[in-house]
Parts: sequence; structure tokens; C-alpha cells
Amino acid sequence: MKTRRKKTIVIGAGPGGLATAMLLAHRGVDVEVFEKQPVVGGRNAEVRLGDYRFDLGPTFLMMKFLLDELFEEAGRKLSDYIQCQALDPMYKLQFAERTMHVYSDPAKMRNEIERVFPGEGSSLERFLSRESVRFRKLYPCLQKPYGSPLSLFSPTLLAALPHIAPGRSLHKVLSSYFRAEELRLAFTFQSKYLGMSPWDCPGLFTMIPYTEHAHGVYHVQGGLCQISHAMAEAARESGAVIHTSQPVRRVLTNGRKAIGIELESGDKIECDDVVINADFGHAVSTLFAPDQLRRYTPDVVKRKSWSCSTFMMYLGVDREYPASEHHTIVFAKDYKGNLEDISHRRKTSEDISIYVRNSAVNDPTTAPKGHSALYILVPAPNNFGNVNWAEEAPRYRERVLRTLAERSCYTDIEAHIKEEMIVTPDDWEKKFSVYRGATFNMGHNWSQMLFMRPHNKFEEFDHCYLVGGGTHPGSGLPTIFESARISSNLICSQYMIPYREPKPFDELSLEPA
Repeated sequence: MKTRRKKTIVIGAGPGGLATAMLLAHRGVDVEVFEKQPVVGGRNAEVRLGDYRFDLGPTFLMMKFLLDELFEEAGRKLSDYIQCQALDPMYKLQFAERTMHVYSDPAKMRNEIERVFPGEGSSLERFLSRESVRFRKLYPCLQKPYGSPLSLFSPTLLAALPHIAPGRSLHKVLSSYFRAEELRLAFTFQSKYLGMSPWDCPGLFTMIPYTEHAHGVYHVQGGLCQISHAMAEAARESGAVIHTSQPVRRVLTNGRKAIGIELESGDKIECDDVVINADFGHAVSTLFAPDQLRRYTPDVVKRKSWSCSTFMMYLGVDREYPASEHHTIVFAKDYKGNLEDISHRRKTSEDISIYVRNSAVNDPTTAPKGHSALYILVPAPNNFGNVNWAEEAPRYRERVLRTLAERSCYTDIEAHIKEEMIVTPDDWEKKFSVYRGATFNMGHNWSQMLFMRPHNKFEEFDHCYLVGGGTHPGSGLPTIFESARISSNLICSQYMIPYREPKPFDELSLEPA
């Protein structure tokens, strides 16, 4: 008698949901994905404004070796779907009085540090040597679920404990390597990838600047949104069905068990397992009735620590900027004060930090010849504050353009804008279903990691799983991909469906291509 194939429904076609669909479909599970937007990608989707192309969210790829491995696990080869380019320099940092380029090549980076911060170049070797040990110990911890208190006593995690830098912030750890404050910022601003201040971010996240320097930063031709399209294509090749413009109204349950979904159309679809890739705060606030939830009630979710938000500008301009780099970061003159405004006082600042991605420097597919597609991101308070973005957005826009004109090579953007889209924290919440506009999801403080973070196998209901930045291991594309692999493996384990365990660390191809 032939065994019935198991069926999994994935809510949301973001990177976590698509990676899950790709893996499960290859393993023989019937998979259907339901995405409310007309395109796949979630916050990793594409934005098209006329002839200009942008990423909605993430703009560079770290830990490419993980993406290579996921495609390999799905019986595919990443290079058959997308073209990745290692960037060197990775980005340019503009401080109040000086500029530094950041390289993944250690010799170039040491020389650049010595040029900008005389006497500190040798500290790079110490940073890379010590942090390589931390990375090797901690990275395997990101590949395992923490669904019970006993999981905190796994040999992998116990071996990593001496390297977690308890009680020390990311900024504090980097202060042990570098004397100059601006140089410390060059190795700690990456906490913004988690939506946190380096003075609040746990010290174990030195993993992020380390992996940039050790393993490189990549651009994907056409934008990182192409990763989502590649995963969707690979998933479909293995039999997955992906529905766009199909919003889910709620998760169907029978007691404490998820049994399917109900669409906004009213259609009900049953399945064996439900995987939620929707933004976590939004999902638990909308996909279940409040009286169904025990651990993540609306009041509990509201009291959690949430990341900052972002003010976004997507600008198609009819000129090039020859002096620009692919990635440029302009630091607020009082960087710590700016972050305290955002994270603690939850208000806007006059003195702002700005990230600019000028993809046309390396990728002619993103803008017409002689033009540029400028992606501009400004960290901003989430919607737990009282900012009226309808009033503030025009002022913020002017502040961004003025700051760039004064402190970067982007001196005359306004006169050359042909296409423009702005996304405020309100837009993230209302248009993109991001809880309170917290674009980097739930915070990564000690009380919201590992077992204390929403579990990959959702605690509230059996046969319900989470993927994305709101579950373990956390925000950022690499960790979101890992969440998909963890949840996919948990689903397969319960049905004894064979799957390949993650490669041992020493077998990974870690060097930049």
C-alpha cells in the first residue's frame, strides 16, 4: 500500500518560506506557498520604478557558503540560478572628518587601517585570529533548534559557552581590539543589521563583522531579490506550488493542532503541517484569535523588545556618480546619540546616519546607461514611538538629501530624480505587515535568543512551525535561511523523511570566490 505524501502549507513567500519550500519539495513533501503580495520575496522582493530596479530590503549577501549548501541540499547548484560578485572594497565609511574603505583582503584592510588610524593596523590580525575561534564555536549553534530547556545543555552549545562574551556588548568587545572610537564603529555598526545599537547588542555578535572580513560580502546581479526568484524556481522544479496575491486570513486549528489555513477568499485548505513565514509579531496578532494563544498573547508580544525601523528612499536618477562605491555608510556625527534617539527615546534625530547602495557601479542591469538606482536607508524609531510620519516624511527626505550633499559624493540628487518611492515605518507596518514597523523583527537581547526566542516548532500549536527573523536563529538572510533548514529538518524528522544534516564546519567552502 502506497504511503500518502505529506503536505505542508507555507504562509509567506519571503526568503525563509521559499527556502523551506525548496528543501521540503526536494525531499518529497507536497508544498503549497501562499503569498499575499503579487510577487515573491517578502522583504527580499524586487522594487521596479520605471527602468530602475531595487531590492526592497537586504542589499548584500554574507555567508554565501550557506546559500551554496542549501541549494546543494535541494539537488541544485546556486550558480545555475544567480551570479554572485564578491565586492572588494566591501563598502566605504564616511565619518565626521575622515573616510575609510573596508576590504575583505586582510593585507589591504591592514594598510587602510594604518593609513586612516596610524598604529592600529596590527590589531586587525588579532581580531581575525581570536574571532575565528569564536565564529567556529558559535556558528554550529545557529544550526540547531532550541525547543526545550534541555537543548541548552547540548554539547555544541556547552562548547560555545566560553566564547559568548557574557555581559559584554559588541562595542565593548571591539574596544578590546581598537583604540580609536571611529575604528571601533567600523567593526560594530553591523549591529544595525539586527536593528540594534552596538552598545546594546550582545558581544557574541562579533560574528557579523568577523564573517564580513573573513568570508566576504557579495552582490547578486540583478539584486538580492534574485535569490528569492531562484529559490522559487528551484522549489517549483521539485513540485512546489506558489500562489501569489493570495492572502491568508487565519490558521485553522483543532484543539492545539494546526490543520490548515483559511484564505481571505474564504477557501479552506487542509494540510499536515503549517509553516509561518509571515512577520512574527504580525502573524500572532492576526492569524490566530487572541483567546487561542497562551504564550504569545497581544499584551505579551507588545512587551517584547523590538528592533528599530527604517526610513527608505528608492531613487532613480539620470546621472552617474563616478566617485561612489557600491555601498557607502555616512555616520551621524554623534553616532551613539543618534542610536539612543532611535532605540531608547524613539524619536527622530537631526543628526542622522545614512546607508546608500549604488548598485549600477557594478551591475548595469539595475539602471539605464548613464543613470543610477540609489537605495537609501536611514535607521529610524519603530512605531512604539509617537512620530507622525505623514508630517515627518517630507522633512526627513530633505534632511537625507542635505546630509548626503554635505558629507558624500551624492551632491545634487534632487535635480536628477526621475523615479522615487519612499517607505516610512508606518508604511512598513501598514503596507508590508511588519509589526510596529520593526523591520529587523524581534530584538536580539539575551532574553530573546535560543530557547527564549519563539521556537522553530511553534510552542502554541502542534504541526505548526516558524521560519524567518522572528524565530531562532534570528534576523538577517543567513540566519533566516538557517531557520528554514531547521524547521524543514524538524518536519522531516517527525515523518522519518530522509534529509542531509548540515555539513561539519571544516567541510564548508568558506573562502570568498
